[in-house]
Amino acid sequence: MNISVPKEIKILENRVAIVPETAAKLVKAGFVVRVERGAGEKAFFADSDYTKAGAEIVADAAALFAGADLLVKVGVPTPEEIVKMKQGSVFAGFLNPLAQPELSASLASRNITAFSMELIPRTSRAQSMDALSSQASIAGYKAVLIAAAELGKYFPMLTTAAGTVPPAKVLVIGVGVAGLQAIATARRLGAAVEAFDIRPEVKEQVQSLGAKFVEARVDTAGASAEGGYAKEVSEDTKKKLQEALADRVAASDIVITTAQVPGKKAPVLVTRAMVERMRAGSVVVDLA
Repeated sequence: MNISVPKEIKILENRVAIVPETAAKLVKAGFVVRVERGAGEKAFFADSDYTKAGAEIVADAAALFAGADLLVKVGVPTPEEIVKMKQGSVFAGFLNPLAQPELSASLASRNITAFSMELIPRTSRAQSMDALSSQASIAGYKAVLIAAAELGKYFPMLTTAAGTVPPAKVLVIGVGVAGLQAIATARRLGAAVEAFDIRPEVKEQVQSLGAKFVEARVDTAGASAEGGYAKEVSEDTKKKLQEALADRVAASDIVITTAQVPGKKAPVLVTRAMVERMRAGSVVVDLA
């Protein structure tokens, strides 16, 4: 089988679908691995790293696509990339099929079997293939670092000769994988952290990380879906949640939003009115 790795074309996408270490394992298992020239450069993997692993470097992207039995990508394939794929081949990568069903239909029209990596169930058996959780964890971590760099004050409380500097106040909205990592990172940096989620069962997880769980006092029964994901709530409930969060957002130095519902547009929980009440210099990092 010919496994091909194209260069990612989306702006600011630095990842590569297969690293040299994995390529070596696939070659050892008897697969032919072909990598587009420069595919790993932004992830700090040189073409020579792949050739040492036994992979073949291909300069012609069109030939790479046309000859692939299995094409692996990170980013969602564009319509132009789908047209290049060999009919009857297999695709594996992020696909976002619930939000972009037209791409799935396009793949099906070319008789391409597609595996959407972000839909792998969060079970212990599939944990090593849970691509979505691994990337969400990185996003939550990086969101706090970006916020810390943008905020014009310290995260931790500091006592100096000139007086005491209070800790930064961080509010994390959405306590999934990204939210939990954001909470943990902000706490490690010394911030005072609060977190909110419509699923009351995550309260214990928030408190275990040393953060305060924001009680919305809104009926969110049935807000949890199978697998621990959040479900979409009514517009009336959404409005009540916004009202419950308004004062918390206004008092925060940093707000990190991660709340998402699979297959739906992310809920707007931070409104224009809330942002206008925030202090000048505050930071909002929206991951959703």
